[in-house]
Amino acid sequence: MEEDPIKLKQFVANELKDASDEMKSIIENTSLECIISSPLRYRKPLELLLWGNISKGNVCVAGDALHPMTPDLGQGACSAMEDGVILARCLGEALLKPGVEDDDEEYKRIEMGLKKYGRERRWRSFDLVTTAFMVGFVLRNDGKMIRYLRDKFLLGFIAGLLFRKAGFDC
Repeated sequence: MEEDPIKLKQFVANELKDASDEMKSIIENTSLECIISSPLRYRKPLELLLWGNISKGNVCVAGDALHPMTPDLGQGACSAMEDGVILARCLGEALLKPGVEDDDEEYKRIEMGLKKYGRERRWRSFDLVTTAFMVGFVLRNDGKMIRYLRDKFLLGFIAGLLFRKAGFDC
C-alpha cells in the first residue's frame, strides 16, 4: 500500500469514517503528490547500548531517532524534551569555556559536547525503549499465563514503573 498513494489515501479515508467533516475534507483535498510514505526502522535496545552511534563529528541524533519506542510509557515527547535540555547543557558547557582560538577548536568542542550528550543519554534511552517494549508486551499479551500474572500481580508494579520513568530529572 505504501507504494500506491491512491490506496494509501483510500485506506486513511476509510479509517476516518467517525471523524469530523473537517478532518475528512483535509484528507479528500490532499493531492496524491503530497502523500509520502517512509519505512520505520526498529532500533534494538542492545544496539543502542553497545554500538549504536548517538553522535559522529558535529552531528547527533535525538528524539525518536535516538529512542524510538512503543507508546506504552507515554514518554516519547518527554524524552525528546529531555534530549533538548541535556543537549543544550552539554553544548553550552563545551562552547562557553574561555579560550576558543579558531574554527577547529570550536569544532572539537562541539564534537566533545555531543559525545558527552551521547554518554548521558545512552542508558536513559536504553531504559526507556526496553521498558516500553516490556510494558507493551505484558499489557497486550493474550496468553493465559501472562494475562493471569498481569491481572493479579503486575498492574500495580507497572503503574509504579510508569511513575518512576516520568519522574526523571535532567
